[in-house]
Amino acid sequence: MTGRLICVVGPSGAGKDTLIDAARRQRPDLVIVRRVITRPSALGGEDFDGVTQAEFDRRKAAGAFALDWRAHGLSYGLPAATLALRNEGRDLLVNASRAALEPARSVFPDLQVIRITAPSAVLTERLVARGRETRAEIEARIGRQSFEVPPGLQVTDVRNDGPLDRAIAAFLAALDGAAPGPGP
Repeated sequence: MTGRLICVVGPSGAGKDTLIDAARRQRPDLVIVRRVITRPSALGGEDFDGVTQAEFDRRKAAGAFALDWRAHGLSYGLPAATLALRNEGRDLLVNASRAALEPARSVFPDLQVIRITAPSAVLTERLVARGRETRAEIEARIGRQSFEVPPGLQVTDVRNDGPLDRAIAAFLAALDGAAPGPGP
């Protein structure tokens, strides 16, 4: 039996990494895909492999990625070796950009999506606390955020704007396949 590829998407500050970390603790059977990103690892955030653009391009040319995309001026890649675990029946969970969904669907037609949402005020508060961007950059980011995903994908929405335990419960239910439906 082939495992599932589950992409977690949503705007910056929605809490994707927080919910993925909670799932990691409660569902050790999941494989959390560690992305390769052209961003210095020292900037923190999720666990990722930070590389230069030249190194990313070298790895891509060598076929190291099952999927790659660009978003927010960065390159992102999903290691082919990790995604091969799907063939062993393992469910894979990845923090993905909405820009990755269309290419992901062409590689993984049974792709599932969990969309994490929160109101703009909550997103702004979280991004300010994170401290990676100026207030003006955050306001610009919030102004261009979109919750839309390509039509026809299997999408489950999780709202993360209240108590964390409630969002974690909703996220775990989504991982268990509770009430997914087609996207917009």
